[in-house]
Amino acid sequence: MDWIVTEVDGKVASIAADYRHLPLIASEVAALPPEEVGSIGTRKIDTEDLIEFARYLTWEDLRLFGSPFQISVWKKIFEMERRLHSYSELAALVDNPAGVRAVAHAVALNPVAYVIPCHLIVPKETMDRAREIRESALSTLFQGKDLYLLDSIDVGAYAYGPELKRFFIKTDLASK
Repeated sequence: MDWIVTEVDGKVASIAADYRHLPLIASEVAALPPEEVGSIGTRKIDTEDLIEFARYLTWEDLRLFGSPFQISVWKKIFEMERRLHSYSELAALVDNPAGVRAVAHAVALNPVAYVIPCHLIVPKETMDRAREIRESALSTLFQGKDLYLLDSIDVGAYAYGPELKRFFIKTDLASK
């Protein structure tokens, strides 16, 4: 799969499988004074390159366009340990425990696929089911290491489909 990396002044503004974020980026840039933006560009990378690219990016390498709330949610996800987290857990971490739906909406609007690992945010029911599987798997030969054979668990919605979400989850958790 090819990914389109959009950069503003050399900072990553979007990584998506299509140009879905480009109109928002263009409208945000158009509203800025001309001296605040030097260049906008796009390039394509494949999934393997995306995974490698993500390893080296820091928060300062990103130039995100969104509401202050969305950016705070994206930053929290970026900084979190790469493991599964529930939407409820994330809502509490951004000091909005009653705002699970608002947090879920911000997660869904993440403009930087994989780099901000929104694929690791799953429904609470998924976390509960994963916990059950882990406890059961601890008595097996694999000692729980086969937990992330997630094909039997609903991992929740993902802009690029559940198969890619499972692949990204497995990729992240296999490297632990």
